[in-house]
Amino acid sequence: MTPQMQLRYWAIAALGFFAVLWVMGDVLLPFVTGAAIAYFLNPAVTRLTRAGLPRAAAVSLLMAAAVGAVALAALLIIPAVVTQAVQFSQAAPELLRQLQDFISARFPDYSGLESVLQNSLATMGETIRDKGAALAQGVWRSVSGLVSVVVFLLITPVVAFYLLLDWPRVVSGADDLLPRRHAPTIRDLAAQIDQSIAGFVRGQVTVCLILAAYYALALGLVGLQFGLAIGVTAGLVSFIPYIGAILGGALAIGVALWQFWGEPGAILAVLAIFAVGQVLEGNILVPRIVGQSVQLHPVWLLFAVSAFGMLFGFTGMLVAVPLAASAGVLVRFGLAQYRGSKLYCGAPPDRPE
Repeated sequence: MTPQMQLRYWAIAALGFFAVLWVMGDVLLPFVTGAAIAYFLNPAVTRLTRAGLPRAAAVSLLMAAAVGAVALAALLIIPAVVTQAVQFSQAAPELLRQLQDFISARFPDYSGLESVLQNSLATMGETIRDKGAALAQGVWRSVSGLVSVVVFLLITPVVAFYLLLDWPRVVSGADDLLPRRHAPTIRDLAAQIDQSIAGFVRGQVTVCLILAAYYALALGLVGLQFGLAIGVTAGLVSFIPYIGAILGGALAIGVALWQFWGEPGAILAVLAIFAVGQVLEGNILVPRIVGQSVQLHPVWLLFAVSAFGMLFGFTGMLVAVPLAASAGVLVRFGLAQYRGSKLYCGAPPDRPE
């Protein structure tokens, strides 16, 4: 088969994949989620089986732990975070009004800016109050409304369980279908894609969860109002380097200045929490958990998640990271082939007779 025909068939396959994702995105959501959970938990199952535990028992144990953790989060953590986010959005106009009074009292020489400042802060506060509550409630409704909650909660763990149970057989079956001539190259590319996806998805999700727990717990111990919502937000947005700390730090410090004005110790404690979080993330968590072999640029990842989320909804966001990682590996492979080709190196000069 000529390269032109191969390219044509691969293009048809890609178009078919995106068409199915477009038409059946909501139907595929529990299956894609189950596959993502299975992929995330498979290394732990492998370690347990190497330790002598039967695979069925290892899968049952981990799935029970995962379902318990999700149920605990759904009952205790998620409602509290949503409630605090709604409360923060409703309190934003009052917080910004007090900020305006503070600036006017401390800097009276800039009274000419008072009207502009008042209008800007008032508009910002009303926007946060109107849009913030709608956003928090809309996210909750959209996640619940993609498919029936009962169907989603029943299908997802079942799909994850059976995929984990049959994971070696699935991988072996896929390897058996590879064209024998190109099988070594495809296996090498697949290993690189798996390394990139595993390094980012498993590693970065673990880092985000650790940071979310740390920020929420630390801000709660300090007594910061809305600390749970701010800490969870800062941790979960940390999949983009520095953005989580900047966003969470700005919100936390702003609330701390309003709540603890006149108590420098509490304000410095909030600053210290995010400083320690950055040291923890940059020097301990990311090097040890994520590693240096991900090679997935944050800008490329953010574009992929945004584009697929807009086009294909929540299911598109789930498949965006594996597709972005796969595209990165294939682009690097193509560039390596190009650098070794005659087009890049040039044809050797003719030898004199």
